[in-house]
Amino acid sequence: MGRLVWDEYCLAGTAKYLLDDPHPEGKIGVFVRGCDSRAINRLIQDGEIKKENVYLIGIPCGGMKDPATGKTAKKCEDCTHPNPIVFDTMIGEKVTQSDKPNRFNSVNELEKKSADEKYEYWAKQYDKCIRCYACRNVCPACNCRECFVDQYRVGWQGKQNNRAENQFYGLTRAFHVAGRCIECGECERACPMDLPLMELNRKLIKDINELFGPYEAAVDLEEKPPLGTYKLEDPEKFM
Repeated sequence: MGRLVWDEYCLAGTAKYLLDDPHPEGKIGVFVRGCDSRAINRLIQDGEIKKENVYLIGIPCGGMKDPATGKTAKKCEDCTHPNPIVFDTMIGEKVTQSDKPNRFNSVNELEKKSADEKYEYWAKQYDKCIRCYACRNVCPACNCRECFVDQYRVGWQGKQNNRAENQFYGLTRAFHVAGRCIECGECERACPMDLPLMELNRKLIKDINELFGPYEAAVDLEEKPPLGTYKLEDPEKFM
């Protein structure tokens, strides 16, 4: 009989695995930290899973460790919800929560650059991209039944690995998850080329907060994403 081990090196998110069994015969038990519980909410809001089909075992998280360095994992440094938001039972005591106001520091530095400097910065990043789609595969918000890059009949995405196609993929994916990103950092963790994908995601989060007011995706199941709703008082400066 094998042992189930859960320790500070269990970095990977757990929620996305639920999509491997969309029609379970019984309840599926899932261990969830704060980020995992938001991912569960993301999948519920997107109609991918039903809450009654899962049993959530909450685990307060003081920060996971990077197996390569033994230090706090980068994805955990700016975590705003270390405690599970939704759970059926909780293991352990809740940990201290912080709003992490510094999580936009890298975005603020990026915004200081000129348009040409920004383009050069991201061009260098996407020159490294090998389009392995690891970021898409681990992202809870990337849960389309058929991704646009796999739609061969339509041909939205070229198969060449070059800067233009890589940028098209990266920007399309970023806008697809805009307002829905739960800031779990799984995309950046899984990227074998170390692209700073959360800088792009957080730039969009920052812009959405400034345009529509403070919003954290998948914290409240009843609160709909700003870009998924329409109000008469919505800003129209771009029109």
